[in-house]
Amino acid sequence: MKLSQKVIYQIYPKSFYDSDGDGIGDLRGIIQKIPYLQKLNVDMIWFNPFFVSPQNDNGYDVADYYNVDPMFGTMADFDELVAQLKAVGIEVMLDMVFNHTSTQHAWFQKALAGDPDYQQFYYLRPGKPDGGLPTNWESKFGGPAWSPFGETGLYYLHLYDPTQADLDWHNPAVRQACADVVNFWRQKGVKGFRFDVINVTGKAEKLVDAPAGIASKTLYTDTPVVQDYLKELNAASFGQDVDSVTVGEMSSTTIENSIGYTNPANRELSMVFNFHHLKTDYVDGQKWSRMPFDFRHLKQLLNDWAAGMDAGSGWQALFWNNHDQPRALNRFGDVKRFREQSATMLATTIHLMRGTPFIYMGEEIGMTDPDYQSMADYVDIEAKNAYHELVQAGETPADAFAIVKTKARDNARTPMQWNDSVHAGFTTGQPWLKPTNQATINVQAELAHGHIFDYYQRLIQLRKQEAIIADGAYAPFALADSQVFGYWRTLGKQRLLVLNNFYGTETTVQLPEKMRAAQVLISNYPDVQVQAELTLKPYQSVGLLLS
Repeated sequence: MKLSQKVIYQIYPKSFYDSDGDGIGDLRGIIQKIPYLQKLNVDMIWFNPFFVSPQNDNGYDVADYYNVDPMFGTMADFDELVAQLKAVGIEVMLDMVFNHTSTQHAWFQKALAGDPDYQQFYYLRPGKPDGGLPTNWESKFGGPAWSPFGETGLYYLHLYDPTQADLDWHNPAVRQACADVVNFWRQKGVKGFRFDVINVTGKAEKLVDAPAGIASKTLYTDTPVVQDYLKELNAASFGQDVDSVTVGEMSSTTIENSIGYTNPANRELSMVFNFHHLKTDYVDGQKWSRMPFDFRHLKQLLNDWAAGMDAGSGWQALFWNNHDQPRALNRFGDVKRFREQSATMLATTIHLMRGTPFIYMGEEIGMTDPDYQSMADYVDIEAKNAYHELVQAGETPADAFAIVKTKARDNARTPMQWNDSVHAGFTTGQPWLKPTNQATINVQAELAHGHIFDYYQRLIQLRKQEAIIADGAYAPFALADSQVFGYWRTLGKQRLLVLNNFYGTETTVQLPEKMRAAQVLISNYPDVQVQAELTLKPYQSVGLLLS
């Protein structure tokens, strides 16, 4: 099957299914739920990290790339998981966290112990002559991006949490070590790799202060050397498999750079994640803020990326949700009045676009953000830090909590809701993070009488059946419409017009004359009448195919 026909499902292992009652999801739990994944008919599963980790950043602080953390199971469990998934036609994608390691990783510990070779694995720098930190860079988790390197008088760079020390990719030994990790998992049958924040690996050898008023991330994001690193990694590892699937998480990237990362001629990555469309409900670009999403900005971004990547032979991962984002239903839909319609509209919008769709666990049953009542319900370090910073900046505790409640990463990390029991059928113990709305939203109820899961199945099947969805070109339709995001897909003489109403009120669209003879390929409402003036109901999506 071609990449363009595949649909990938993301599992956050800690929250999918707990097989042993300790409150934490595990690999054996995932094995038990393979029939559910097979029913959905996805082609590959991206697993968030389950490697040995102190879990200061929920597994993105890796202490050992070669072993399964005991909290998730054993290597034998993993081998069985891969085998059982392959038996039903599902491949595995693992998360490679190569910008940084945990400070508990053997490499960092050897560096601390004085090993000069491993000291070259990290960015170790002296302070400034005045006693200040090496640079004025800010951590993405808040605070300075430098911490003391033991008693050496040096500092180490950490763009994220202080327990996540940045690897120095200028060192060929670092690049080889990362390729070795990929090759280890390739030998275990892994066909897919997702590279965490890979476009911030291109930091300069000489690190300098960010000028006043300029964000430090501009100094190290998307620099040209990243593409050199990716070409080398490709050749040394996954590029040796003709059927490998790779995706780079690209922080603050551009269309131009993403074309470079993914144009097949460059032999770097299969596709990229970009996050610009998920910042359209940020006030002045600041995550920890509240505002309704800016629809015109959202559709412009979706269009610009789709058109730009098409024109440059790039390829993008299509997604609304992941483990780092609050649920899209709460952000772009109406979870109280039109939950099912919002869910299926959002799904249609990306599944019929040019790219590879990703489904985040629970999305296919319309899961929403938890209704937490206090900061005590949250676990994530980023949310806790943000709350304190908001209060220190002058927000009332109530307003700070309201902001966190809409943007916290934990919103997507609540346990998968299998049934309406007290812990959502996720565990027989006390869940590490509590669910709150499983009484109304759960797999059992959805499969019995819901519409969202069935609709996802149809979208997945259409991508496999209709070449125009998998391989067609993209062009915008009625880009100025204030309520509808529309686009064309074209392949040969075929035309597919996709219309998505992003609001809870009806609206009308003037169909091009040629499309009035089109057939309804899919709609999230029944009985669509194709006519010159097409009325779209609240959160309605429709795909019209003209052959």
